[in-house]
Amino acid sequence: QVQLVESGGGLVQAGGSLRLSCAASGRTFSNYAMGWFRQAPGKEREFVAAISWSGGTTYYTDSVKGRFTISRDNAKNTVYLRMNSLKPEDTAVYYCAAQYLGNPTTTARGYSYWGQGTQVTVNS
Repeated sequence: QVQLVESGGGLVQAGGSLRLSCAASGRTFSNYAMGWFRQAPGKEREFVAAISWSGGTTYYTDSVKGRFTISRDNAKNTVYLRMNSLKPEDTAVYYCAAQYLGNPTTTARGYSYWGQGTQVTVNS
């Protein structure tokens, strides 16, 4: 069992930055592959970024490459998503996800545990 709680969302102007955090509890955090997904109103949940157990392997969807950075601090049981150069199309609820002893997959089906989400709104 693992519980995930996202934080750090908010309202920013286009071109601004935010750092999202996902705090995990319940099992050994370092054994989980972690991912970030987002869902805008009326749209399906989409993959954003993923990171391996050690942090040595990362994946990003094309639309955020060069702007977003996923990282993790296993000592703090936390995964981060730093978002720079934000655009209005980045507006969504952002969710973190975890898979025990898993790979950093790019599909929602690859993760067993999900947080409740944090809202990110980017004004044009």
